[in-house]
Amino acid sequence: MKSFSLLSGWFGVRQELSKERRTIIGWASFLLPILIWCAVSYLPFIWHPLVLVENIGDVDYFQEGMRIEKTIFKEEFENMQSNGKKVPQGIPANPIYLPAPHEVAKAFYTAFTTPPAQKDGLWMHESLWQSIKVIFWGFVISSLFGVPLGILCGTYSVVARLFEPFIEFFRYLPAPAFGALMVAVLGIYDGPKIAIIVIGTFFQQVLVISNTTCKLDYSLIEAAMTLGTSKWKLLHHVVIPGILPNLYLDMRILLGWAWTYLIVAELIGTSSGITLFITQQARYQHFENVYAAIFIIGFIGLGTDLFLAWLGRRMFRWDRPANKV
Repeated sequence: MKSFSLLSGWFGVRQELSKERRTIIGWASFLLPILIWCAVSYLPFIWHPLVLVENIGDVDYFQEGMRIEKTIFKEEFENMQSNGKKVPQGIPANPIYLPAPHEVAKAFYTAFTTPPAQKDGLWMHESLWQSIKVIFWGFVISSLFGVPLGILCGTYSVVARLFEPFIEFFRYLPAPAFGALMVAVLGIYDGPKIAIIVIGTFFQQVLVISNTTCKLDYSLIEAAMTLGTSKWKLLHHVVIPGILPNLYLDMRILLGWAWTYLIVAELIGTSSGITLFITQQARYQHFENVYAAIFIIGFIGLGTDLFLAWLGRRMFRWDRPANKV
């Protein structure tokens, strides 16, 4: 009974967790995948399908540092042994595309300090800055149009009826499909990349914000209209303040949506940003740098979201959901 009581204390339905439990579970969500990764990387009996050749022996086509399947290595080992020749030596290894955690951890430093492989290439920090600018301008342009339109659709039925059917249709069209068209219209540099971010987020943004606006307590709107509030004042003094905490939360979620389009967007026109860095590192089989770059994108996104969550808790102290992490 004690164990059941303990479990029910941790797994209460919609139960607000204490600060200590949130911290423990938050760290566990990161540590568990890392522990699995470490086990796969450092414990040969779990996977390690290849052999890393350390000494080629008398096998003419082996090279030191190459990875080869265990069956082939075994055949060559037995062949050299039966012929009285020098046998090769190797250790169990994973495929090159799965570097160990310590190699990726080291790459967080070396990726920033290693010059680009090509003369006209960009350093890691330059690539990241390019990507951040694309995300920033894409999301800002989308929000300038999407937020007001979403609020209007959620407030006025005629606006919703006029715009939402087309938006519902358009949001199912994949944003990357417009890549060639955007290049023809905006050129080959940052313009089409920003446009893909805008297309990928704008239509979702309108519908999400419209839905949030529709959930505003109608009695507040009814009371304002009874008192003779104008259309502008209704929006400015009732609707927008009423949805502001939830609107802020929507924008946090939609910003993450914009990041998901980054890699595809940066392949349009001339490849650039962190996508170009990842592509080049994969071409030279520097997969530890590939993982480091991917993780850095995640860290930037998570760090931005945590900062926005912290800011939201201070801006909307009266709103209980906004005070949850």
